[in-house]
Amino acid sequence: MQQFFEIGQIVNTFGIKGMVKVVPYTDDIQRFDKLKKVYLVAKKEKKEYEVEEVKYQKNMVLIKFKGINSIEEAENLRNQYLQIPREDAISLEEGSYYIADLIGMKVFTEEGENLGILEDIYNTGSNDIYVVKNELGKQLLLPAIQDVIKKIDLEEEKIIVHLMEGLS
Repeated sequence: MQQFFEIGQIVNTFGIKGMVKVVPYTDDIQRFDKLKKVYLVAKKEKKEYEVEEVKYQKNMVLIKFKGINSIEEAENLRNQYLQIPREDAISLEEGSYYIADLIGMKVFTEEGENLGILEDIYNTGSNDIYVVKNELGKQLLLPAIQDVIKKIDLEEEKIIVHLMEGLS
């Protein structure tokens, strides 16, 4: 399992006092209010920053990091990813999973047929779509609904699905 989760990406600066604009990668944007520190990652380099202030603008998060006090310093953080340790992540409801834990899992039908690997997850608004790719590179799109996703086994790293009419 992943030890760090990406929760956003710095896409721009904001103002002249060192604030950055972040695209959040989380369902609960207010989770940024609880952050005390984050790790910024760029080109395999990870550095810890203390969060000084958090504001919101539309669907973006504005963050001021301690020690970043000018637009020039903030500009150096552009395109970096915000990560938090797993232990700082929000606890999930029963039956909910972190996307990072699901990506790469093997996907099987109820009959045991190997459909491939879960490559990506898209959110459509009403439900997620699981993108499964087989060894030939063919993609299968599965709606993440109870009628289709029958079992997720994090220990075994596999997902059991029911292929409804028209899905295969």
